[in-house]
Amino acid sequence: MAKKLSRRLQELTRKVEDRPYEPSEAIRLLKETATAKFSESAEAHIRLGIDPKYTDQQLRTTVALPKGTGQTVRVAVIARGEKVTEASSAGADVVGSEELIDEIQKGRMDFDKLIATPDVMPQVAKLGKLLGPRGLMPSPKGGTVTFDLAGAIAEFKAGKLEFRADRTGIVHILFGKASFTPEDLLLNLKAVQECIDRNRPAGAKGRYWRTVYISATMGPSIQVDISTLRDIKMNDAA
Repeated sequence: MAKKLSRRLQELTRKVEDRPYEPSEAIRLLKETATAKFSESAEAHIRLGIDPKYTDQQLRTTVALPKGTGQTVRVAVIARGEKVTEASSAGADVVGSEELIDEIQKGRMDFDKLIATPDVMPQVAKLGKLLGPRGLMPSPKGGTVTFDLAGAIAEFKAGKLEFRADRTGIVHILFGKASFTPEDLLLNLKAVQECIDRNRPAGAKGRYWRTVYISATMGPSIQVDISTLRDIKMNDAA
């Protein structure tokens, strides 16, 4: 049975035409349709021409949003010795060693990002089944397995995001808050597009970009013209 749309969403959906919008126009429409009673995020849903069941067609990487995410990011760090002190000094919200691993196993999840030093990864590995489904498992590709704790903590708190294509080849990523200026949202969306192009999997064949839709958290989907987005230069978006 199809889910019935609320009256609010039905009215907002009527404002959106069934066509690809020029990026700036799409972002203005996103802002106009962000009418929920809380601060909505701006989301992008990007279908790529890849089949992630093949290892050479998987996409997993990070992007630094130039205007940040608009969210407060709680960072946890698992490390040993002096690195524990370094993480605390660098602004980590939760820091520990084996005892933190035990607490996470018992259900502690009061963080948005988990960073680990390479030397503790054999112990962290046992958290895979718990952290993996939540997207919190540290990984070198995601920039969350590193000895440069100060750099990693600063980047993730400033707006660095880890993302991956799901098993159907779709990337779901937020690129700011609907309350951001249109210019800042465009800069962030452009950074996502350039990052996805830069990290095109070696095995991707044919048309890489299929569709791009953006929306506010509780708003209707708005299709973005991919060619126009890719043609924009960062200086133009700034």
